[in-house]
Amino acid sequence: MKIRRIQTFQVDLPLVEGSYRWSGGKSVDVFDSTVVRIETDEGITGHGEVCPLGPAYLPAYAEGARTGIAFLAPQLIGEDPCELLLLNQKMDACLKGHPYVKSAIDIACWDILGQSSGVPISTLFGGCHGDDFVLYRAISQEDPVVMTDKVRGYREEGYTRFQLKVGGDPDVDIERIHQVREILKPSDILIADANTGWSQHSAMRVVKAVKNLDVTIEQPCESYDECLAVRRNTDHPFVLDEVIDGIDVLLRAHADDAMDGVNIKISKFGGLTRARQARDLCVDLGLIMTIEDAWGGDIVTAAIAHLAHSTPPQLLLTATDFNSYVTVPIADGAPKRVNGRMAASSDPGLGITPIESALGDPLLSVE
Repeated sequence: MKIRRIQTFQVDLPLVEGSYRWSGGKSVDVFDSTVVRIETDEGITGHGEVCPLGPAYLPAYAEGARTGIAFLAPQLIGEDPCELLLLNQKMDACLKGHPYVKSAIDIACWDILGQSSGVPISTLFGGCHGDDFVLYRAISQEDPVVMTDKVRGYREEGYTRFQLKVGGDPDVDIERIHQVREILKPSDILIADANTGWSQHSAMRVVKAVKNLDVTIEQPCESYDECLAVRRNTDHPFVLDEVIDGIDVLLRAHADDAMDGVNIKISKFGGLTRARQARDLCVDLGLIMTIEDAWGGDIVTAAIAHLAHSTPPQLLLTATDFNSYVTVPIADGAPKRVNGRMAASSDPGLGITPIESALGDPLLSVE
């Protein structure tokens, strides 16, 4: 099987809540998502998606993804999409770094491999655990009362795990954490995610002020060393996210006892191939995981579902249903949440069919 044509599409994904806000005053109203379509000479077509969280979160931005894909696409025509390691080596040889550029291509090739094998991607990843898996709800950074009310509402929809966007004024963040924890049940999980927004000093203040609360601290500071210093001064469960972007730093963090768990974002690793490698390493190391991506719609959500559903549940802290945060569907067959949980499709590949009217005309077509 050979790649015959690669196309890209641009889709705007407005948010159900109107905007999404996190540390440093950053916010997004409409997500700019890129969909990749890969056609083969055997008539099988695969799809992938990449959607950076704006240009000021990770070293990734939407226009950069499309520019990078336009550079890679001509060099991938004629390659076998089912030879995923070879394909990733080819992309790395053509374009050093920029893993987010490669992510949608890699996902689309897994979609092709699953379809050609007649099985869902989750089967290729080792098989599903149980009927479904647990989700969390991210709570955009706002006034503590507003955030508490939103947690209360989402809890009524079935969510039992919540990620508060903190990383602002430490005094306000302390109030946010206290107010939300107060309305949750003891079995509910609360994650205070600073998204690198605190200084080391502010992070120390917050963890001491919430010392007696059941809360997980996620990525308090920008640098690995700052996070490690905070980790060594708190008894709270600790998750690293933004600084975990490869196997090397994952191994270093485990050796340093820098965290109890990690957030695996698919595009940050360059696609499902290397995100799965990181997932499998975490399983062997006994690290809990959140499985997600920077953002996305139905296609990213489907990719998350296959990786999360094939992860042992005792090590899956949670995962994300991004398609419930946005107003525009872009694919039929995408997984949907039910009572705070979700399941991967049992159809071959990703199990989705893009909605052509949502994608529009391709921005790029290379063959």
